[in-house]
Amino acid sequence: MKEMLVGSASPVGPVGRWGAAPPQALLERMKDYGQEGAFALWDELLPEERDLLVRDIESLDLSRIDRIIRRSLGSQGFLLPAIEPVPESSVSRVEERSPEDKERWWKRGLRAISEGKLAIVLLAGGQGTRLGSSDPKGCFNIGLPSGKSLFQLQAERILCVQKLAAQSSDTPGNILPIHWYIMTSPFTDDVTRKFFESRKYFGLEAEQVTFFQQGTLPCISADGRYIMETPYKVAKAPDGNGGVYSALKSKKLLEDMSARGVKYVDCYGVDNALVRVADPTFLGYFIEKGVSSAAKVVRKAYPQENVGVFVQRGRGGPLSVVEYSEMDAAMTTEINQSTGRLRYCWSNVCLHMFTLDFLNQVANSLEKDSVYHLAEKKIPSIHGCTMGLKLEQFIFDAFTYSPSTTLFEVSREEEFAPVKNANGATYDTPDSAKLMLLRLQSRWVVAAGGFLTHSVPLYMTGVEVSPLSSYAGENLEAICRGRTFHAPSEISF
Repeated sequence: MKEMLVGSASPVGPVGRWGAAPPQALLERMKDYGQEGAFALWDELLPEERDLLVRDIESLDLSRIDRIIRRSLGSQGFLLPAIEPVPESSVSRVEERSPEDKERWWKRGLRAISEGKLAIVLLAGGQGTRLGSSDPKGCFNIGLPSGKSLFQLQAERILCVQKLAAQSSDTPGNILPIHWYIMTSPFTDDVTRKFFESRKYFGLEAEQVTFFQQGTLPCISADGRYIMETPYKVAKAPDGNGGVYSALKSKKLLEDMSARGVKYVDCYGVDNALVRVADPTFLGYFIEKGVSSAAKVVRKAYPQENVGVFVQRGRGGPLSVVEYSEMDAAMTTEINQSTGRLRYCWSNVCLHMFTLDFLNQVANSLEKDSVYHLAEKKIPSIHGCTMGLKLEQFIFDAFTYSPSTTLFEVSREEEFAPVKNANGATYDTPDSAKLMLLRLQSRWVVAAGGFLTHSVPLYMTGVEVSPLSSYAGENLEAICRGRTFHAPSEISF
């Protein structure tokens, strides 16, 4: 330990810069917030360790953290408005759309993209721990014939949309690249940046990609005290994917978007192999509706599926999301007698669209309200592993602030293939996501006049269409008509 700490950037004397006692002013501030226990082992620390502890605490915004802790602990037991099903009028359902609607939305979305009005925000702070990897989830290769990572699939879809937008524009040479803002965490930031750099940004311009880190907050005990990871370091955890709002604001990225002429922001999670990044149809629908926020949804596959669902908080109230763990058996299985479907059926799959004006409002409102979800977890601490609380916000917290939210149903088979669990689990694995993608894109090839051969049953394999060749199955006739492709393989032209 001494060898590791001797090279500290801050010089210390024989008894340390701080002497026998913590800095008086800092100690008094910690007492004001009831957190003086962070200095409990001061007398046992080496001089270098005392320096590290002081710097760690000085890096914290103590008044903000105190406000968050007090409001979040105080909200426990607070009764929210009763939950109601989402009104049918709030959902654009697949079976209701005409080809004319879809074509109109597609063209309108491409026009907005060609005018530089769309930015993309990717939530990529998580590690692939449940996948058996310590790397960021976006680096994961799900086993496609191409060997492409999730990051590469998404980057190439952006490239394809840019090309489609340019082709639809009267001034194709003036199309600005879609800017991609990628939120990392302290655990994934360095690896993510190096992954992109080593692969030359997958064909994107380096200047169109901005990395930024989500924030962290101290882990706390049930009574709100900081948990110490070591005698000289406060245990901290990322502040949830809802931390994107405060991070965008604190890093001045909302201002950056405004300066670029952005009006609309597509926000999604990294671990969906079928995500349609910068979907022109969704964007065109969103613009036509004139709402401040929207979310893609899929119908629950079965009552016990582990997904959060959209609900309405009180009759006429805002849309919100209830996590599956908060739903009792009666609510989970309740049937709408008029439709024969689940009453609470609209799954949240973290595919959202916002206006930039609304994101500015949310960033200010969430910071002011400062109510965080409390997640009970095992926290590494000086006592081994301690049961404590992580403070988190979720991306869907924004919807309670929206004066107008609409839900856009999409087909699970076409747009939602989550990668959450290691192969061998019963659902949401790399293998299941790979098969969904191969089956979907095999259907594209057949619809475009192509033929498939295969050495194993086709339901176990398929062909992969490079995102550089087609975004959603369009423009494949010239490539596929009359040709035969052997599965598994990648089709790329």
